[in-house]
Amino acid sequence: MTRRSTLAALAALLFVTCSARVDASPASDALRARAANELYNLDDEPALATWRQATTVDPSDAAAWRGLAGALLAHIAMLRGTMTVDSYLGRVTTDDVKTAPPPGELTREFDSAIARAISLTRTQVSARPKDPQARYELGAAVGLRASYLATIDGSLVGAFRSAREAFDEHERVLQIDATRGDAGLIVGTYRYLISTLSMPMRVLAYAAGFGGGRQRGLELIEKASAYRGDNQSDARLVLVLLDNREGRFDAALEQLAHLREQYPRNRLFWLETASTLLRANRAAEAERVLNDGLAMLDRDHRPRMLGEEALWYYRRGSARAALSKHDQAVADLERALAANGRKWVQGRVHLELGRIALQRGKTQDARTHLLAASSLGDSDRDGLSAARARELLKQAPVTR
Repeated sequence: MTRRSTLAALAALLFVTCSARVDASPASDALRARAANELYNLDDEPALATWRQATTVDPSDAAAWRGLAGALLAHIAMLRGTMTVDSYLGRVTTDDVKTAPPPGELTREFDSAIARAISLTRTQVSARPKDPQARYELGAAVGLRASYLATIDGSLVGAFRSAREAFDEHERVLQIDATRGDAGLIVGTYRYLISTLSMPMRVLAYAAGFGGGRQRGLELIEKASAYRGDNQSDARLVLVLLDNREGRFDAALEQLAHLREQYPRNRLFWLETASTLLRANRAAEAERVLNDGLAMLDRDHRPRMLGEEALWYYRRGSARAALSKHDQAVADLERALAANGRKWVQGRVHLELGRIALQRGKTQDARTHLLAASSLGDSDRDGLSAARARELLKQAPVTR
């Protein structure tokens, strides 16, 4: 992954939508807790309404403004179809693919909410420079701005500056109070991030004030996931991504089990569980989870993530292909294509169909699917699957 895509991938999970109170009213506290629960249960619109209500009840509550900004960022991710680990796990390989900007009203509301959160927290830090909670709030707010700049605006310079300030503020929190496990999420994530860069880039990051250390980063995030703070679920989500990246699939599944229990209405946690099982080569278990998840999807009439249905059927088709249930796999994969998902999903569907056609000796069908997989993968930043399609094309020579 490139420097740009790596920063975007990890920053994207640091929504940190809820936080402990700083001089907030009890009414705002209760609304923030409700809004966070709604957001994690995929009750998107109700969550936004509740966050807005919290900012009205207590306009001086920085956590409410930051929570609203985080919910808006999550809503944009739903509209873009980037709410899954696949969007950040080794898929993005180039920097030159442009994405459409989000609706203007969402952008304006995010800018207003995050600016208000940062302004309030700077005032609090100025008044109480040794207060770990005030510094935590400031770091979380500018960290959220870094996430938006990296993943939505594509402004790497701005994202880097905000990320560095977030890192510094939460390092300071840990210096003041070493028991604050929640402050380890941002610090640990960026330490891990720095460790994945090339040596020249790591040197530049160190010079800019970042610390590195892959293992230290993972330890800090794990402590955040065990700390009973308001960003515990955020930490669990980051670990799902990193544990998948590290090949620690059992650890990722453990985090997902916690998330499914805590947020039973979030069907995407079932999808992530199946995806992790597939990466662990546990196709039979993945198929069972996907059957349950698709039944949940059929009963759920709430708005769906862009391309969500295609992703569900692509995953079950992949599981069934791995189990040599080729007829059922093809039916699912064709349904995924008909659902008109993201181009990278379509590309991977064609890749699976190409593999099945090769196994069945249908060389011309295989070439058709693999050529489509290569083109679609390249068009939507999925270079790895595009390369795999081109490799398989060697097994399907042109017939004369």
